[in-house]
Amino acid sequence: MSSVLVVGGTSGIGLEFARMRAGRGDEVVLTGRDGHRADTIAKEFGARGTALDLGRPGETAAALADIGRVDHLVLAGVSRDDNKVTEYDIDAALRLVTLKLVGYTEVVHTLTSRMHDDSAIVLFGGQAKERPYPGATTVATVNAGVRGLMNTLAVELAPIRVNAVHPGVVGDSPYWQAKPEKVLATLRTETPTGRLATMADVVDAVDFLLRNGSVNAVELSVDGGWLLG
Repeated sequence: MSSVLVVGGTSGIGLEFARMRAGRGDEVVLTGRDGHRADTIAKEFGARGTALDLGRPGETAAALADIGRVDHLVLAGVSRDDNKVTEYDIDAALRLVTLKLVGYTEVVHTLTSRMHDDSAIVLFGGQAKERPYPGATTVATVNAGVRGLMNTLAVELAPIRVNAVHPGVVGDSPYWQAKPEKVLATLRTETPTGRLATMADVVDAVDFLLRNGSVNAVELSVDGGWLLG
């Protein structure tokens, strides 16, 4: 049995991963900004929930004070920031930059003493870094920054392994399910596999990165070859 912490585990892919690992019999803790909601969701499948706001990194140490040994750490917290440079929202940009680059790092900093040589970390990025779209000014920049964060953590924390997953369009995620079907149909035609990635696909990829002891400082794209389209 492994101890697993999923930061940003109350919805979407983070939740699906937490549910999968709990179902496997692991000791799972998931976090969300609302601690009561996080714990309510977690208890549905035998996990534990706690409050953590990645956008407020100064509070991270206190929020994670009762977390014990960490075998696997998944940093899945995201923020959807539609932010064009021509209409730049500085507050929204600062929140996303803080949430992912500073927030992720502070979680790792806080938990370093509770990890061990065989621990592993997965960071969440995204394919906007390779194929930006109007409004992705901050998202694309931050997801590209995940690469640098992964590399420096892998060097500083060695032999702890640190990898990153970059999902493309995840067709059954809450965000993409809300899009019009014609949008999803067009995206399928642009994907060599003819199908969009699923949350289960991403969960499987994260699990692989955590358990394969020779995979380190690797960015894994889960997009069906979408970038080739």
